[in-house]
Amino acid sequence: MINQEETLANVTVVGLGKIGLTLAAVFANNHFNVYGSDINEDVVATINQGKSHITNEPGLDQLVAAAYNSKTLSATTETAEAVAKSNIVIVIVPVLIDNQYNVDYQFIDAAVKEIARGMKEDTLVIFETTIPPGDTQYRFGKKLQELSGLRLGEEFYLAYSPERVYSNRIIEDLKKYPKIVGGINEKSRELAVDFYKKALNCKLIEVSSLETAEFSKVAECVYRDVNIALANELAKFTEKIGVNMSEVRKASNSQPYSYLHEPGIGVGGHCIPIYPYFFINKGLTKGITPMARKINDSMADYAINKVEEEVGSLKDKNVLILGLAYRENVKEPTKSTTLLLIDRLIKLRANVFVNDPLFTNSEIKQYDVSPLSLQSEFTSKMDAVILQAFHKAYASLDFKKFISCRIILDGRNKLNKNEIQRLGITYRSIGNDDIKERL
Repeated sequence: MINQEETLANVTVVGLGKIGLTLAAVFANNHFNVYGSDINEDVVATINQGKSHITNEPGLDQLVAAAYNSKTLSATTETAEAVAKSNIVIVIVPVLIDNQYNVDYQFIDAAVKEIARGMKEDTLVIFETTIPPGDTQYRFGKKLQELSGLRLGEEFYLAYSPERVYSNRIIEDLKKYPKIVGGINEKSRELAVDFYKKALNCKLIEVSSLETAEFSKVAECVYRDVNIALANELAKFTEKIGVNMSEVRKASNSQPYSYLHEPGIGVGGHCIPIYPYFFINKGLTKGITPMARKINDSMADYAINKVEEEVGSLKDKNVLILGLAYRENVKEPTKSTTLLLIDRLIKLRANVFVNDPLFTNSEIKQYDVSPLSLQSEFTSKMDAVILQAFHKAYASLDFKKFISCRIILDGRNKLNKNEIQRLGITYRSIGNDDIKERL
């Protein structure tokens, strides 16, 4: 148990989602006194009972409990009050895009206003949320200075250090990946570097400006989006000439300068399909970045076209989508390819069913589809099945119950192709189909 007298400083973490709570718990177990701030009263109440509201994040439950027992972690809905008691403020509030691909700042703008109300002289504010380059200084730093009356870089300090972690392994990634740190000036960067050395004990990469740090994080996500788009484009081409894309990846990636990502039915989540627009909306409107977005979002239509080739018209056909989540073993529907599939299938007047062991029936019904248990006898009525997220539960899925199913579209290239074909069901995938066409 941490000795309260050994704590180094008071820290407020604003935003207690997956990453925010994990950061708060790690800080609190590394000799910092941490106030977690969130607008969700249920989240705050849970943390103040020594429990984590986040599931499927290995080690987080134990960290939260340990910090609670050591009295180094508490939570509140009163951001300004927490900030007033702190030397350091970490901001990890989401920034997303709306349906017109415009950046949605509503949550982080509200948080910044509350932070400004509580700031005092010499406060260090570090933004970790992924944001468009320039926002830390010209949107948030400017607003903090205006509302607090403190001079930026002189009476309060500003830094940016992007989160670079992956759901289901956040604690591991915090140790593994270097922390990129940029500041509004040298003093801000030095203060941030000193904090992270003590709070995370990880490697650090100091960069010359806030904008460099911001740009580096968005660039990471653009790289992945572009690479996946390339993989999807190549996968479609392999189908034309009768080559197996999985074999191609294995062979190509044996060369150290090649790293082809996996093709698939689409890209979802709150990172890869969103952050490229932080560049696109800043003027990067031509070239491979916007092209990659179009290619990856088109994969849902590509998959449905494969189903139509086998089944014909999908009007009044029963189609089951496996996985509401954007990826395997994570309860997160943000920008999930399933949402694109649902939209297209409803327009084709199909009867759409969704199964996801991580979501309740009522949560699934919110998307205007019918939840379907894999134990239900109605599975025998499915005409087609589309795998979107390969959850652990699907690894042992018995396809014998799908006695009316004509096609299984394996959107993640994870299912047992031979088993499905032995049942007399057509197996289609992304880049790994049987050879049907040659140039």
